[in-house]
Amino acid sequence: MPSKAAKPDVQAIADELVNWFGQHARDYPWRRTRDPYAILIAEVMLQQTQIQTVLGRGYYARWLARFPDFATLAAAREDEVLKVWEGLGYYRRARNLQRLAHEVIVQHGGVFPQDPAAILALPGIGPYTAGAVASFAFGLAEPIVDGNITRVLARIYNDAMPVDSTVGIKLLWERAKALVQTTDDPRSLNAALMELGQTHCAPTKPTCDACPVRSHCRAIEPESLPVKHARPEITAVTERVVFLRTGAGVLLELETGKRRTGLWKLPALHPMHVDQPPPVLLRSHYGITRYKVTLWVHEPHAQELEWPDTHRIIPFGELESTPMPAPYRRVLRELLERGEFRLHA
Repeated sequence: MPSKAAKPDVQAIADELVNWFGQHARDYPWRRTRDPYAILIAEVMLQQTQIQTVLGRGYYARWLARFPDFATLAAAREDEVLKVWEGLGYYRRARNLQRLAHEVIVQHGGVFPQDPAAILALPGIGPYTAGAVASFAFGLAEPIVDGNITRVLARIYNDAMPVDSTVGIKLLWERAKALVQTTDDPRSLNAALMELGQTHCAPTKPTCDACPVRSHCRAIEPESLPVKHARPEITAVTERVVFLRTGAGVLLELETGKRRTGLWKLPALHPMHVDQPPPVLLRSHYGITRYKVTLWVHEPHAQELEWPDTHRIIPFGELESTPMPAPYRRVLRELLERGEFRLHA
């Protein structure tokens, strides 16, 4: 075991990680291809979603079946794109993917650029995604830093600098770059760093004895790293909506906010009725970013049977194909399954 004060040997670390990955890599569909489109879709889906969800619930397979390439995605209607994405949340990711597909078709002749700067200039692409596609699709020595890599690097260097600070972020990228530039297999090196963070270098109870780079790791108390600034407290939010069912379908409201533009939801209860809301049909809970939302579904107020242009009766046969945030989809299905609510004219 080297001195904890010794500087890690980046060449040895890179070599050992690549060798370990070659023997122990998990089999994911995006690792079986060099297609930049398929790799891009996986990386964007995985930014805010666990692998078990992306694969286990079929999101990745369904997306590629419906939109197999940039041309298909660029030509699709936005509501189709949002519907296939439904349940993954952070819908801006789906919109940015379609914007990116348009740009690849128009600005790059339908061919995804290989130059890292050109990749980074595409809509919705940040340093991580640019580096991931450049290394995984084209084998370029571009660094990536995600949550798993952050943990691995913080522990290898035994660095208590907050990883979400300006200095901490800069150090992480410099260290990731130093590692990837020492190897002739950037694809495997970057994937190995992520895999190590998913397996032996887990957030709690890391299996350090089985770690392929344990002889180079300087961490004294691995579970104390990485250090982050205090997270904002979870804020409780109350949301009140109405369920109006007619003989033709269900009244829904078209979202216009930045987060969910283009999706449909149960209409918001009019502010004038919030203090004395109509009877409750159902209560549900969901979380989003730093908010814990209690969703109350009410009967429509007698004075709320005239609605603005953002509201529309969606026929029953179209409800499942209408893009909708997952929390509303769940409560709408439950309400329709009950079937005991009175119809409105």
